Amino acid sequence: MSRAGAASRASTAATATGAGTGRGRGVGAGAGGPSEWAVARNWPVGTRPAVLRGWDPPATPYGPGHRGVDLAAADGAPVRAVAAGRVSFAGRVAGRGVVSVELTGTGEPPLRTTYEPVRATVHKGDRVAAGQVLGTAEAAGSHCTACLHWGLLRGETYLDPLTLLPPWLLNSGPSRLLPVLGVPLPGERPTPEGHPEPGERPVTRHGHAGRAAGDR
Repeated sequence: MSRAGAASRASTAATATGAGTGRGRGVGAGAGGPSEWAVARNWPVGTRPAVLRGWDPPATPYGPGHRGVDLAAADGAPVRAVAAGRVSFAGRVAGRGVVSVELTGTGEPPLRTTYEPVRATVHKGDRVAAGQVLGTAEAAGSHCTACLHWGLLRGETYLDPLTLLPPWLLNSGPSRLLPVLGVPLPGERPTPEGHPEPGERPVTRHGHAGRAAGDR
């Protein structure tokens, strides 16, 4: 391999792992791109919660920014692990309930998701499956109201937690029922075009036209 090719591969690997910069744009192939670690199987709260505030990494390790995303969550809403892993912390930090889960099979050091404020029902060392309840959202104690702060780290580097979501989960919307046209109602005889004849009454097994609603 040429020296230029090796340098390109090293740069790509650093971007994918968030290494080499405090502003790594996630664990995948760049901001908004597909993630190498799209291991989530569900949102941490709800089915598709509103993102009240997005990820805004600081320019420096101690600079201002938003090291995660805020998801709409009512008090008492179940908070679930987005992927399988091990609980690395469950307790209170500065008065807020926090749960951290190291994700299985995501390299070394492993990716770590954080959830707060949460009334934890799990304990440090517990193994959890994707979708398993970690606790319930608390009404207050965080930097936002009626929300769950969801974070993602590798080591000490903050990453965008939304990159854990595969496209089918990130982009899926609610199901909608569409109208079915050209299908006759029960008892109606379709025309060659597939529409029932206007004013036609269903025929009984004796060959007589049945009474329509309202006939007396």
